[in-house]
Amino acid sequence: MMTADEVKKALGLVPHPREGGCYIRTYESSEMLPPGSFADGRYRSARCTSTAIYYLLEHDTFSEMHRLKSDEIFHFYAGDAVEMLQLHVGGGGETVRIGSDLAHGDRPQVIVPRDVWQGSHLVPGGQWALLGCTVSPGFEFEDYEAATREELCAAWPEFSQLIAALTRPTPPN
Repeated sequence: MMTADEVKKALGLVPHPREGGCYIRTYESSEMLPPGSFADGRYRSARCTSTAIYYLLEHDTFSEMHRLKSDEIFHFYAGDAVEMLQLHVGGGGETVRIGSDLAHGDRPQVIVPRDVWQGSHLVPGGQWALLGCTVSPGFEFEDYEAATREELCAAWPEFSQLIAALTRPTPPN
């Protein structure tokens, strides 16, 4: 099996500037949605109809808790399983495993609906995981929203321990 460094080199992955982990954008639709395409006004500028990235997590990294204005689909490609926390609008939440061991509940594809808080890390003992993320309408950094550990723990106290593991101690920028 390849190492995480070999995967990063082979795919040209670079550190994600906000979320943690490493990534590279692999697809950007040439079809565009103009601003105001949605009645709720959630996009201030034009959006590609879809974007995709490779995303790599390592044993010492995690995907910080965040939410997007678009639906996101995660695809498992290689490595160890990933545990994802999803916190739903209006309360409640769940953890899901993204991976290839179907007999133990892993799913190779996981959907995160827009406005759902999400964060993830490798399962205990994991070394790295290569995922793909497809976002529709396409991702732009202005759509990325982070929250403080305190805000999320206050709203979802039953998930406080996992929230603490998936947030940084300082407030997001």
